[in-house]
Amino acid sequence: MSASSPWSHAARAAAALAAGMGVGRFVYTPILPLMHARAGLSTGAGANLATANYVGYLVGALAGILAPALIRSRAVLRASLILLTGTLAAMPLTHSTTVWSLLRLLAGVASALVFVVAAGSLLHHLRDHPPHLAGWAFGGVGGGIALSGLLVLVLRSAADWRTAWWAAAVLATLLAAASWNLRPQEAPVAAPRGSDARPRTHRWFGALFVSYTLEGVGYIVAGTFLVAAVGQESPGWVGSGAWVLVGLAAVPSSALWARLGRRWSLPGLLLTALVIQAAGIALPALVGGTAAALGSAVLFGATFIGVSSLALATGAHLRFPHSVALLTAGYSVGQILGPLVVTPLLHHGYDRALVPAALVVLVAAAAAAVLRIGFPHHMVVRGHTVPEQQRESTKDVRPAVAGP
Repeated sequence: MSASSPWSHAARAAAALAAGMGVGRFVYTPILPLMHARAGLSTGAGANLATANYVGYLVGALAGILAPALIRSRAVLRASLILLTGTLAAMPLTHSTTVWSLLRLLAGVASALVFVVAAGSLLHHLRDHPPHLAGWAFGGVGGGIALSGLLVLVLRSAADWRTAWWAAAVLATLLAAASWNLRPQEAPVAAPRGSDARPRTHRWFGALFVSYTLEGVGYIVAGTFLVAAVGQESPGWVGSGAWVLVGLAAVPSSALWARLGRRWSLPGLLLTALVIQAAGIALPALVGGTAAALGSAVLFGATFIGVSSLALATGAHLRFPHSVALLTAGYSVGQILGPLVVTPLLHHGYDRALVPAALVVLVAAAAAAVLRIGFPHHMVVRGHTVPEQQRESTKDVRPAVAGP
């Protein structure tokens, strides 16, 4: 595989996404129970640290929207990877929840910038290749989740929470090195004025925006507290093992949903993915046991990245102005609200938070069902009617900054 091949480019992007999202952002999930047990972290403080990270992610995502030059900068990518690794390594150096919150805030900013650079690079350099290739690259998020979960699973019985953070920093360093030479996207060529006829799609985009914002609220509760919730009801290894399964299921999910999107309608697939995800989130709380926990992990991992890719693809198909920016804002705000909404329930156990999270995702699915009513599968682009199946060659391709 040559250094300039599409698969090589996808591999470097996957490594960046694994470092920035899978490790830098989501390693907190399997480490959280260790911090509760051995660092004296309360449940409320754990939720606050999660919220700080999501606020940072919103700041980083908005920076990528407001300053597009950031998305095209290799220096920004490298600086963000270094900052992210530094925040992971610094977590064990203090017991101050204030400092921890600041570190997780900075980690959120860095992970968002890594995501926007990597996503922009993929959508730019692989735009003439089959969409499943970029899908496999986005699966790097799942790969990072699986690796970090496996790392904590191995260390949990032999080391403390400090070692887990330092090991995560080492893993992030290795992945950053693998992605160091990723080529960012190039500056776009301005389209002539008046050459792009945009149909009126406000009602469909409104339903999409509501659905994706609610998904941000519901999914992040599971994405933050699933391991802790499972660990309260199952043997010690199951929580971390479930998180490994989340990552493994997420690796092929984006490529799979991209393939399905070539044959079935995007609103229908979005509805299906949300219903499956809601079932996966609720399963450990409603059924309990090891089998339910592991099944939940597979269902959640198979859908949470897929929902993001489907929602962004739907926004692009609708050609609604600034769709990526608006979806990013709604999704990020939803992620900030999620931990705050369920914090009062955490005093009775993390599993109490999973059921309301699943209900929110079901409401998101209902909004996606509304999106299907009269959905314009044929769009008018530059004066021509274009079937949805041909949208890949005509849609306005912009960086997908609303990642998981």
